[in-house]
Amino acid sequence: MSKKEDLSIWITGLVERFLTESPLNNLQKEDGAPAWEEALVGFASGADPLFQEYKEYIGPFHWTPLEIFNQYHPENKATPKDLTVISWVLPQRKAVRDVNRKAKKFPAEDWARVRIEGEKCNAGLREHVARTLTDAGYPAVAPMLVPNWAWVKSKNYGYASSWSERHAAHAAGLGTFGLCDGLITPKGKAMRAGSVVAKIQVAPSIRYYNNHRAWCLFFVDGSCGKCIDRCPVRALTTAGHDKETCRQHLIASSKHVKKTYNYEGYGCGLCQVGIPCESRIPVKQAREAYAKKELPPPPPPLA
Repeated sequence: MSKKEDLSIWITGLVERFLTESPLNNLQKEDGAPAWEEALVGFASGADPLFQEYKEYIGPFHWTPLEIFNQYHPENKATPKDLTVISWVLPQRKAVRDVNRKAKKFPAEDWARVRIEGEKCNAGLREHVARTLTDAGYPAVAPMLVPNWAWVKSKNYGYASSWSERHAAHAAGLGTFGLCDGLITPKGKAMRAGSVVAKIQVAPSIRYYNNHRAWCLFFVDGSCGKCIDRCPVRALTTAGHDKETCRQHLIASSKHVKKTYNYEGYGCGLCQVGIPCESRIPVKQAREAYAKKELPPPPPPLA
């Protein structure tokens, strides 16, 4: 086994042990239910051209791994090839998906709790991985935890941000994008994601897809679009995702969550459940190929 493989096993273990041992992994209910039960972990090279493509498509404000690393570790000289983006996906537990599938307009209590308590756990995981790597001699930074991370208005995509966890996960082989902008992973679209950028060389994960929409039935053959009907405020159409309508609904959901559950939270997630991509890759051929670890054919040449 190579050193790079050893490092990937070590880092994956860091993530898994945190979820098992941390008191943060808790929905803060009487039954002591956890926010998360498992994680998928992937790796991308800091030199992966996808990160420069993100900057060009999303906007110049979107950081590359080298840019965010240099901001917080200027004393450590690094090139893009020296860096690895460590990404993870936290799939929603079946019990949480089950209750939110029954929701019609606003989220079930456990879904709202995951949005708050689960994200606290995710933030703790980011900090834990970055600190552990740094202490071990691999300087690291969690882009979502830095004080200058911000929401920014993108000319092409509306609301965007300095660093996107979903895009990092896509680069790390963990999924492709669906009609509603969610990331469809091997464990489905009902999930949250996190990442850390570190000066460490880990073998990049294989991407078992050849384009950024390869696992969405709507984009593959037009046979789906179930998420459109699940959206209670019609923020989804065949043209895509209306981010402002979605955002306003999330704001409204906080009042419902407070009044109904006596809990300070918010959320929705209706488009992530009750659909073919809720908990798996919905495209049969892609799902079977992923299970066999078969690479997809290259994309067709541009006309």
